[in-house]
Amino acid sequence: MKNQFVRSIIAVLTIVFAASCEQPAPEVESGKAYSAQIQKIIEEKNEQIQGFYASGMIDSAATHFADDCIQFMPNMPAIVGVENYKAAWKQNIQFGKWEFDLNTQEVKASGDLATEYGKYTMTFTPNETSPLPPIKDKGNYMVLWEKLDGEWKVVWDAPVTELPLPNQVPDSTMVE
Repeated sequence: MKNQFVRSIIAVLTIVFAASCEQPAPEVESGKAYSAQIQKIIEEKNEQIQGFYASGMIDSAATHFADDCIQFMPNMPAIVGVENYKAAWKQNIQFGKWEFDLNTQEVKASGDLATEYGKYTMTFTPNETSPLPPIKDKGNYMVLWEKLDGEWKVVWDAPVTELPLPNQVPDSTMVE
């Protein structure tokens, strides 16, 4: 009887000890203050990315993109994966200088994910061998960022031009 009582006590203590070892799930950071903190980080990264594009340093720009990133460029298929991103942009910079002005409007962040909404302008200045004409574009963009191995990286990048297609009349009901 005494052995059974001792075994019961040991069993209960083992269960209590095991349950007390469980760590509570960490609380996910979110809210306006956290989003503002992440927005500052994203704005700093955007400054670097803009400089890398302007300098033709695509490998350096790519360090800010996740391995499985997707870039949704207007009027063309999505660019999937960082290696395809690098290949596409290395081809683009052969034809001239690409300059971006990225202006973050808002970031909503929760945990290791953040969504950035911004406005952009883009200028392409062709070189003498370019098959492309000069381009000036402006629009909006959405970027999904994820904190991977301690660094915020672009996962999805979707610019949306505001300029009408050729021969398209702008919609006068649009709000600026």
